[in-house]
Amino acid sequence: MSDATSQRPLAAPDSGLICGWRFFQHSSQPAQPVTADEAAAWLAAHDAATAAADPADAGADAGEAAPGKEFLWLHFNLSNALSQRWLARYAALPDTFFEALQEGLTSTRIERADDWLVAVLNDVNFEFNFESADLATLWIGVNDRLVVSARSKPLRSVDELRAAVRSGDNPATTAELLEHLMRTQADVLVRVVRETTARVDQIEDAILARRYEHPRAQLGKLRRLLVRLQRLLAPEPAALFRLLQHPPGWMSDDDRQGLAAASEEFSLMLRDMMTLQDRIRFLQEEVAAALNEDNGNSLFVLTVVTVLALPINILAGLFGMNVGGIPLAQDEHGFWIVVFIVFAFTAIAAWLAFRRKRRDK
Repeated sequence: MSDATSQRPLAAPDSGLICGWRFFQHSSQPAQPVTADEAAAWLAAHDAATAAADPADAGADAGEAAPGKEFLWLHFNLSNALSQRWLARYAALPDTFFEALQEGLTSTRIERADDWLVAVLNDVNFEFNFESADLATLWIGVNDRLVVSARSKPLRSVDELRAAVRSGDNPATTAELLEHLMRTQADVLVRVVRETTARVDQIEDAILARRYEHPRAQLGKLRRLLVRLQRLLAPEPAALFRLLQHPPGWMSDDDRQGLAAASEEFSLMLRDMMTLQDRIRFLQEEVAAALNEDNGNSLFVLTVVTVLALPINILAGLFGMNVGGIPLAQDEHGFWIVVFIVFAFTAIAAWLAFRRKRRDK
């Protein structure tokens, strides 16, 4: 082992590393899991091989870790306080990566920092549900030999990528691994949109069948979820455009095209989300119109009842006064005359009310 490797201390067993994989480029050999100590030794050997004028002088370990032959993927849990310390000590990540860690939940972006790519990807939690709609952030640093990902909460996309690697998925380059992660995240979000669409379909069927209960609250919750997902998941187009126009020197044209294709998948998914938002808004407007119509019908019924009761109330008030000179008081048919007058005025009032209702329709 080289001097550089022996001078660099081994990583602590509790380094916050969730999983580590060693990939072999342009080889059918499957990825191998690595520990934090093995990753630290590999990185030290790679540094020695890169710094040596003649890679053969750096020893056998350095030769094995020569650039273009292998790369690592290290996935860390930021809830462990030792994670950032390990990354700062062994991974040689740019300052931009650690600055991004301090920003918290921000919009998705991929940008270049010298010879590194720094990506901030927002994703749904592993235990995602529509009630809480929790999101979490994945921070990624990528160069030609190393992919570092870090998160505070479990993420579905990372878990699915780990399962794919265990099943034999073997990305050829670090950029391809980043592309796989972006595509996996897009697949997860497509499922979220599909589940949201199914819920909207159920609400729409209930609205058409006039058997809905509080649809405005349910639609509003789904729309807020989609707006939040779109705001946090949409990649910043300017940063991505600059990256694709001026990629790092180690990124091949195939890698650049792969990232562009993955970004296009994100764009298609986001357009689907916008279409679903418009559909929810139209349903909200339809529900609001239906509620206004119901309120109008209720108000009309109250108006008709009031109008129908108005003549009899007026006559009852007049004839109920204990004063002299009340008409028809001495007439033997006075009661029936008053009843006829009440029914006549009531019929006229009802005819006028329903005539206005038909004219409004």
